[in-house]
Amino acid sequence: MKIFLAATSLQPNYGGPAFSISRLATALAEAGVEVGLWASDQSAVTSQLLPATSRVQCLEGTAAEALDRFGKIDLLHDNGIWLPHHHRLAALTERRGIPRVVSTRGMLEPWALSHKRFRKKLAWRLYQEFDLKRARCHIASGETEARNLRQFAMGVPIVTIPNGVDIPDELPSRSTTREVPGAAGDVRLKTALFMGRIYPIKGLFLLIEAWARVRPEGWQLCVAGPDEAGHQRQVEKAVYAAGLGAVVSFTGPVEPEMKMSAFLNADLFVLPSHSESFGMVVAEALAHGLPVLTTTATPWAILREHNCGWWVDPTVDGIAEGLYEATLRDPATLRAMGAKGRGVVEAEYNWRRIAGRMLFTYEEILARGCCWTDNKRLQTV
Repeated sequence: MKIFLAATSLQPNYGGPAFSISRLATALAEAGVEVGLWASDQSAVTSQLLPATSRVQCLEGTAAEALDRFGKIDLLHDNGIWLPHHHRLAALTERRGIPRVVSTRGMLEPWALSHKRFRKKLAWRLYQEFDLKRARCHIASGETEARNLRQFAMGVPIVTIPNGVDIPDELPSRSTTREVPGAAGDVRLKTALFMGRIYPIKGLFLLIEAWARVRPEGWQLCVAGPDEAGHQRQVEKAVYAAGLGAVVSFTGPVEPEMKMSAFLNADLFVLPSHSESFGMVVAEALAHGLPVLTTTATPWAILREHNCGWWVDPTVDGIAEGLYEATLRDPATLRAMGAKGRGVVEAEYNWRRIAGRMLFTYEEILARGCCWTDNKRLQTV
């Protein structure tokens, strides 16, 4: 099978999709698929997210040039919507008779639609709805996203396949406390870590207000990630207005090779998002044995179900309640919760399993012309 995977960017600072699309390409190649990987910003050929031994063919040029260079393909898998290159890919595949599937990547979630809503309404009317209706299949990364997609009633089958995550074979010992720089005596703090784009959808204002309300004794908050659209400065103002400058730090982007260190130097991971179709960084934190606090606007009910974290309302009250409970736990309890989470993602979200589910969906589409079985939508495979 020959699959063309399309992305917007494969630069690490683009966030979760850059990592998950790169890793999906690698996992599919390991399963015997011939994979061509292309990004509209030309980062496929320079991305550091593919292993040196990867058998993925990285493509450059325009979408048409990349398709020509890769040769006759069986199926094109696009990731994302709204941008001009998504529309071009839809037109190209229609003209060339190539089946196309689309991972919507949370871009039709209510919060995402409300952001730049007038521009999106116009794009929806001009081309986006039509392009989505011509896809053979829509792929959601969680059941909440799939449920929201169904409300658009586009008549296209919806398959729910989560992202996978790399599971470290072994984890070095976790240091559960860190010394406070410049402090006298034996003063130590535990660390709550946020890692991701510093952007309004991530809910950092909620987190700062909740932290100011709880003010957990013996804890500090580390905010790691690239600033987007100058949002970090606004969050920093909220930090200092709340008198939290001594316990909240901004450390900038985390290079891929430094992610493990960042997770191992934390005691709790926090993602206060207003909306996530998956939340790749949650899976990564759990894979590194770190308990997680995130919101019900993310598809991570397993945190509550398996007692490996806190799944709270995406409000100041909800996050404050979760912080209060989490920061009262002793280090041994937090480590035990993290170990449970690691076991869950190891069983359910390993890339070999996820690539197999994706490959089965591709095969169904190619064999049947769509991914319907006995007149029923194939939601999970």
